[in-house]
Order: sequence, then C-alpha cells, then structure tokens
Amino acid sequence: MQEDLAFILAGGRVDELKKLTKFRPKSAVPFGGMYRIIDFPLSNMMHSHISTVGLLAQYRSSPLINHILDGRSWDLWGRNRSLTLLPPFKGDTYSDWYNGTIDAVQQNINFVRAAGPKRVLIVSGDHIYKMNYREIIRYHTRKKANLTVGFIKIDPAYSNRFGVAQIDDEDSGTGGKIIRYLEKPKTERFDWASLTIYVFETEFLLRCLAMMKPLAKNQETIEFGRDLITTLTEASGKYRLFGYKYEGYWGYTRTIPEFWHSNMNLLNNRRQIDPEKWQIRTNLDHRGIRDRVPAMIKFGSLVKNSLVCSGCVIEGEVVNSVLSPGVRVAKGAKVYNSIVMFDTKLGENTFLNNVILDVDIRVAPGVTLGNQTDLAANPAELQVFGEGELIG
Repeated sequence: MQEDLAFILAGGRVDELKKLTKFRPKSAVPFGGMYRIIDFPLSNMMHSHISTVGLLAQYRSSPLINHILDGRSWDLWGRNRSLTLLPPFKGDTYSDWYNGTIDAVQQNINFVRAAGPKRVLIVSGDHIYKMNYREIIRYHTRKKANLTVGFIKIDPAYSNRFGVAQIDDEDSGTGGKIIRYLEKPKTERFDWASLTIYVFETEFLLRCLAMMKPLAKNQETIEFGRDLITTLTEASGKYRLFGYKYEGYWGYTRTIPEFWHSNMNLLNNRRQIDPEKWQIRTNLDHRGIRDRVPAMIKFGSLVKNSLVCSGCVIEGEVVNSVLSPGVRVAKGAKVYNSIVMFDTKLGENTFLNNVILDVDIRVAPGVTLGNQTDLAANPAELQVFGEGELIG
C-alpha cells in the first residue's frame, strides 16, 4: 500500500479567459514565457515526492496531452512513478463528460482502489504557487483529520469570489478546525479562501462520494467546495475537518486581469514569482523550447523590465512585458505592458500597450493596439487576441 495518491483537476475551461481557452483547457495556457499553468502543480507534485498522479482532463485536452506526454519532464515516469491522464469515459452508469469535480473523481474511483493509498490529495491544475504538499499532509495526519483543506488569507471584501471559511486558532498560524464554509457567499464575509487543495483519508473520501451520489440526479454538477464541504461543515462537529493556512504567493488566474497580473509578477520591479528558484519544470520538447537559440537583442533596440525567452529577436522596444520563445519584434515596433506568446510576429512600427497575444499571431506593419498617449500599465484596458489570428 502506498501512502498518498493525487488527482489534479486540469480539464476545465473558464469563459472569463475568453480567447485564451478557445482551443485549450485553462491548465494548458502558456504562462511566464516558456511555461504552462499546469507546470506549477506538477512541479509541486515532483518536489513533494508524490509518485502516483492522475490528471483529470476533458475540455479540448489535445494541447494538454501534447505537453504532458508520459510525465517524465516532472519525474513522474518510471517503475514506481506515474502520471496518468484520466479523461471521461462512456459506460453503462457514468456520463461521457465530467459533471463537476466530485463526479470527475467518482468516475475514476477504480484508479484509487487499484493504488490503495492511505490518503488522496486533490488539487486544482490552474493556480500559480509553490507548495510542498508534504506540509499539509503532515498537518492532516497530526490532527487525525478526515479532511484538510488548504486556505490563504484574503481581504474579506472578496469573499464572494471564492469558497471561504471561518477557521479557529487551534494551531495559531498553521491551521485549525473549519467552523463554517461557504461557497462564494453574497453577503457573509470570511478571511480565508480555499486554494482548492484537499487531503482526504481514502475511506472518508469513498464515504463522501457515496453520500454525494443522490445529488447527481438533481444537479447539473456536483462540486467539492459548494456541495461536499458545505454539507460536512453543517454537520455540527460530526467530522474532523481542518484548514491548513498557507502563507506563500498564490496566483489566481481565473480572469484576464488576474492572468495578466500574475504574469507581471514575474518582472523585476514587482517580482513575486520565481520559476527558477521554485524549480518549476516544463516539457522542453514542447514547441521545441530546448532547441531554440538564445534571444537576440539587436543594436539600437530597447528591453526594460521584461522577460524575453530563447528564440526571440528584438529590433524594437519591449518594456514591462513577457515574451515567450520565438517572438519577433521588428524594427520600430513597441511593446508595453503586454504578454506575447510563442512564435508571434510583430511587423515594423507596430504598437502594443496592455495587450495579450496568443501563439502564432501575425500583426501587420503599422498596426496600433492600445493607448499610445498613456503608457501606464492598466489591466482595465487589456485587449486579447486568439491563437493564429492575423491582425491588420
């Protein structure tokens, strides 16, 4: 019997990210130049020595499959390590689409039974953070908990955007019992937001899944936060439910402004994300990252407070921006406060300010996107263009 097994919830698409998730799940969206969002939880798994991981994927999963391959980029490959893609399947009793996070795990319960772990770790595949999951697992074990949920402190004014909880101070800054839990409450305010990180005792998880089955007949989706944890906390102390208090950086990328802000947090003047220090891994064969030549910044060009990846050719100006491998900025082109993804080409004398360009876009010479008179970073003015678009 192994100690721990993990699921990564990686299959969803969010409308708030607009064109960035038109052809891919959110977890496969490029982030921070050469990475994908999924690289962060996968790297956390590797550094936490979680050796059996199931990836729950469904929406347009081809880009995710091409990136993950057999998991060897994250050391999840070998005799005693594995990364298994778990798409929905068609059968006699299960739907051919995951109807929420609980249903996704329920459809793959045989994956759990085959491994026989003591505990099951379930995490979201679309957040930017560094965590040693062993710390929350140790806390869970020490408290003899049925379920432990990871939380981060927030301004209570934003409670309506998250699953939030009231946690007692049993263990001071480490954690405590979950007193109440509400999913995106309209009026009530708590200061601890769920990270969508759950540690279950395996037998308790199986009981919870059985308990939630009747809901599936009456609801379109069944979710861990909204349905299960809310139900468990209403049982007045019947279960041992604990909150683990996380104090590190957490990038929430659900909306375009949040995605943009998280990318900007890679830059030196506000750096809170350090993939090199965090030892984040990616698939270097995906889009030929490892084979690209160093970035070329030509004489007379300007690069300031920006992240410019290998294979880029800069002949113009790049300021406060993130450029993925293979981006070309032609002579006279100017890029401010923007994110430009793999192999996008900007023609001569183009202008970008507060813009997000997906992969393989071509911007014709002389095109202006954004405010030319005010060069300040302004997420309220962000423009987003989808994969392969021809602009101008």
